[in-house]
Amino acid sequence: MTDKDLLAIIDRAVDEFNGDLDELESAIGMLMLGRHYGWRVMLLIHSPTTVRKYTKILNIKSLRDVLPEVGVLAHRSKAWRLVEGTKNFWKVVRGQIGGVRSARVTKTPGD
Repeated sequence: MTDKDLLAIIDRAVDEFNGDLDELESAIGMLMLGRHYGWRVMLLIHSPTTVRKYTKILNIKSLRDVLPEVGVLAHRSKAWRLVEGTKNFWKVVRGQIGGVRSARVTKTPGD
């Protein structure tokens, strides 16, 4: 997805939004960070309920439709480093494995 396409999604969401601006701001933030981290990291940061709320605000079907699977900065995510290369990703997303969800990122792995 190009930057122009992402801006179109944001502009449409802003134009059509009714509600608290902090929710719109958070949805846009998820989209913009997702450009760099990918949809898998966004699913590890946010609960499924939050992702559904934000995708509804952005009027997109799924993060998979607009974000890379794994972004260039995914390696900075603590949660991603814990599940990368394992079969546990979807178990963590569904909440079947606890203690992994984290919004923590480091400049270099191991920091």
